[in-house]
Amino acid sequence: MTDEGGEGHRGGTRSVFAPGLGRAAAMPRLLGLDDRGELTAAHVRLVAQALGKSERTVWRWLAAARRDRRLARVEASRFSVTAEIRQLLALWGGNASRVHADLVRRAAGDPDAPVVPSLSTLHRAIRRDLTRGERAGLKSGEAARRAHDVFGQRPVAHRNAAWEGDHKHVPVEVDVEGELATPWVTWFIDCATKAVTGVAVTAHAPSRDAVLASLRIAITRGEPFGPLGGLPGRIRVDRGKEFLCATVTAAMGALAVPVTDLPAYSPHLKGTVEALNDAVEEMFLVCLPRYTGRQKLTGGRLADPDAPPLTYEAFVGLLLDWVTWWNTEHRPAALNGETPLQAWQADPTPLADVPAEQMATFALEDDGRTYTIGTSGVRWRRRDYLGPWMNGRTGTKVSVRHLPHHDDTIEVFDAATGRHLGSAFLAAAASREQIRSVQTARTAAARRLKADLKAAEKLRRRRFEASTTAAPPRPLTSPTSAQAEEELGAAAQTDRRALARPDLVPHGPAPDTWARPRPLRTPTPDEDQTADDR
Repeated sequence: MTDEGGEGHRGGTRSVFAPGLGRAAAMPRLLGLDDRGELTAAHVRLVAQALGKSERTVWRWLAAARRDRRLARVEASRFSVTAEIRQLLALWGGNASRVHADLVRRAAGDPDAPVVPSLSTLHRAIRRDLTRGERAGLKSGEAARRAHDVFGQRPVAHRNAAWEGDHKHVPVEVDVEGELATPWVTWFIDCATKAVTGVAVTAHAPSRDAVLASLRIAITRGEPFGPLGGLPGRIRVDRGKEFLCATVTAAMGALAVPVTDLPAYSPHLKGTVEALNDAVEEMFLVCLPRYTGRQKLTGGRLADPDAPPLTYEAFVGLLLDWVTWWNTEHRPAALNGETPLQAWQADPTPLADVPAEQMATFALEDDGRTYTIGTSGVRWRRRDYLGPWMNGRTGTKVSVRHLPHHDDTIEVFDAATGRHLGSAFLAAAASREQIRSVQTARTAAARRLKADLKAAEKLRRRRFEASTTAAPPRPLTSPTSAQAEEELGAAAQTDRRALARPDLVPHGPAPDTWARPRPLRTPTPDEDQTADDR
């Protein structure tokens, strides 16, 4: 190893100072002794032994300090990364060779340009002046830069101290009433014990009803995940609009549970649920049929593209079984050999439960209006809702609350006292076959519209010849003037027909005050003879 003065390391002594700082620390002391005439060879020998240098090196340092008061090594000028180099690295995606070629090209056209360093010098400067994260960011973006950041860990807390919630888009195609769809999972996990407390699955993009359904399961501590659950101290989410809607925040706020809104694109702030999202894919979803992330053949084709999909019901059942396995059999490394359920039961922290009568009205929305129970039940949103408890209560003033996006059942409360009277069901609910027929008709209409729009796009699309030189694009096919006039005429006629509204104002009889043309009278034979004589 080369020392600060250019000589090798002597003996087994290692300096306690960082490289380059031992000389700066020792020289002021030796110069002070020299100025007072107290400097001896023993002092030089002691410094040399402490810094792991030879006595000759220390005497040379002392001579330089006497001559020009130089207390440290003079660093030679070297090429360093400038703002321009950083911009060029971003332009060329972190490719130092292309940056060097660009600098050479610019210098060739500008006699006043600075001297371009060699490619090896540029590589050394980039490795020396830019961190690994900066180099990765200039090459691949912010996500790559963040992979080199250092994140701390929150201190270990007790059960229910904090939950984390998130949505997971499942990369598996399942059969949802004859259509292939990729479901979503909404779940909550306890940060201390890694126990999944609540899960809700939707066949489409989730909304606030999925969040409320998962929370209800987690808080009640019932099947299928009991005894896990209860009220958490706080819930952390990442700006998901479904988690932060007024219904969810009001429901949890009424129970004194704050919902913490974490900054966007900061998965490290809710690492527990993000680790769960990764684990479910690596340990469960990857083995299911029609997993979209499976290995591909040449051309991006799947090895078995016609594999039969799971039904939606079967997928939900398998997922719930996996969550049960996670809670009762899986042993995360952070729990020191315990399962989440064992860690939960071993924690003596008291649990906060919500009474069943309060959970009956958990997270229900209220439109603030008052209704009256009639002979047909409660008329809500132009539909009638009935319940057996309504007998004998006609004329009672009530208020209605309901779960978001669930209009088949409502909860009815006394408008004066706020007491829960009971549930009411849609009286004229359509059968499952009727609902499926309506959905099939809607799907067919959407497909027809999609086909029409695609056909219109083909008519609008223009294709051009391949270019080998910098020239204006040339269309592959050009219509004749007659074809162009015919198409324009047809379009104009179509526009006129679209604007015409002959039935807008129907014609009525003409008023009596209007002047009418006189009817033509057939002349008599005498009048014809008189006309001929004339």
